[in-house]
Amino acid sequence: MKSRFLMACMCAAPLALGACATQYTGPVEVTRFVAPESAARLGSGRIFVEGVGGAQSPLALSPYTAAVAQELERLGYGESARAAAGQIAEVRLERYQVGRGGNRSPVSVGVGGSTGSYGSGVGLGLGINLGGGQRDRIGTQLAVTIRDAATGQSLWEGRADFQASDNSPLASGPANAQTVAAALFEGFPGNNGETIEVEVP
Repeated sequence: MKSRFLMACMCAAPLALGACATQYTGPVEVTRFVAPESAARLGSGRIFVEGVGGAQSPLALSPYTAAVAQELERLGYGESARAAAGQIAEVRLERYQVGRGGNRSPVSVGVGGSTGSYGSGVGLGLGINLGGGQRDRIGTQLAVTIRDAATGQSLWEGRADFQASDNSPLASGPANAQTVAAALFEGFPGNNGETIEVEVP
């Protein structure tokens, strides 16, 4: 009986270790575009933050617009109503699931929409490179465009792509929103066309 119990424990140990090893988090891949002549206009003044680009419930997007507004305020902006704002921050969100076989499918709470000059291929590589993980991953693509309120001219664009296993506390909710927003504005405004990776603690 004792030897049988020992064998059961020995078999169970790798399974337990494997379960622990399947949790995956980050990093966040961030790409930003800023025209040199626009850099001096960024990081100050009044800004209005709005979610755009889809027919999903505003409730799905609200943690992300709130996280973006918090980051912009930290950078020196003051949030205001649209009528009083000198700049507009447009927030777009896509949520997707990457299965064990590498197949990518949308998550129903996502908000779709194009992202200006980025095109459809930016950030998709992270959705393919699973590294042999055993659990599905939940991906988040957060894109923000800051425009001049009067002319609609794009002053700054950024996109953050983040994946976490579906059992990670950072895979959804306010924690997910704060993670991608903080990474997106790391070292704001950044260099034009530069892609960086921001590690998640």
